[in-house]
Amino acid sequence: MKKILHYSIVALLVAGIAIAIIYRDQINAEALESWVKDFGAAGPIVFMLIYVAGTVFFLPGSVLTLAGGALFGPVLGTFYNLTAATIGAIISFIAARYLAHDWVEKKTGGRLKALKQGVEGEGWKFVAFVRLVPLFPFNLLNYALGLTKIKLSHYSLATYIFMLPGAIAYTYLGYVGREAVAGDEAIIQKVMLGIALLAVVGFLPSLIGKLRARPMISVDEVKRKLDVKDDFLILDVRSTDDYNGEQGHIAGSLLVPLEELPKRINELADYIEKTVVIVCRTDKRSAKAALILAKNGFADVHVVKQGMTDWNNKSYPLA
Repeated sequence: MKKILHYSIVALLVAGIAIAIIYRDQINAEALESWVKDFGAAGPIVFMLIYVAGTVFFLPGSVLTLAGGALFGPVLGTFYNLTAATIGAIISFIAARYLAHDWVEKKTGGRLKALKQGVEGEGWKFVAFVRLVPLFPFNLLNYALGLTKIKLSHYSLATYIFMLPGAIAYTYLGYVGREAVAGDEAIIQKVMLGIALLAVVGFLPSLIGKLRARPMISVDEVKRKLDVKDDFLILDVRSTDDYNGEQGHIAGSLLVPLEELPKRINELADYIEKTVVIVCRTDKRSAKAALILAKNGFADVHVVKQGMTDWNNKSYPLA
């Protein structure tokens, strides 16, 4: 009986997601607002139920959040949006942990390993980080985190608190849109405030990346780590010509030119919670690469001070 119930719930979940994906283009804020208003005083509850279902079944969250701001204003709209999104995230988390483990693992693929490593290394702090910095799609992330070892209470609290900045910004944007249509005389000031809020949210990844930055490391320390066979990655971010050129490169290093790094981040997923040391000719390109990695969730990234220039000055071996 338990197996029948289990498979039935999984089938319902998959069917609901499939239907939501098929009809997602037909879901728009205007239709949603009109429908919710028809329920009068029960409108907020109906809206939150729709938002919860949308979160579970992969409906476009941006449309729902903007509608919440337009319907209920910046304060109540933020509360309804954030609360409903968190409830939906909790349901997805529980469904993945107890009912749909195999399906979620298949959908998340290699990204699941990075999430598990992040949670094991940082716990709720990692959940806070991925809520502030959208490394993974929101709906899929809710399910994927259910397969990690984090406690439900820690997941729920971190989700509610650290989704707040984005909820405020996008709810206010929906409110401003409604005010613009209504011809509010103070619309210019409200638009400027909305732009400022979006700018703050957009700046968060860079800020958090800088806060997660680790101190520079010397070539002597890199050599020592190689000698004792530490499990770490030497990431060379020079061009291919420089990597194979006069300065040479360190044995065992991985070449990913700085310009290609954003597109090749997934290749480094095994080291998201391990030590990564970045080397270039000196350390200018390395500093930019370190910021990219930190913004993408890498927890222990160090720039090699004076890079290959100092490595060669010390006459350390090359590949």
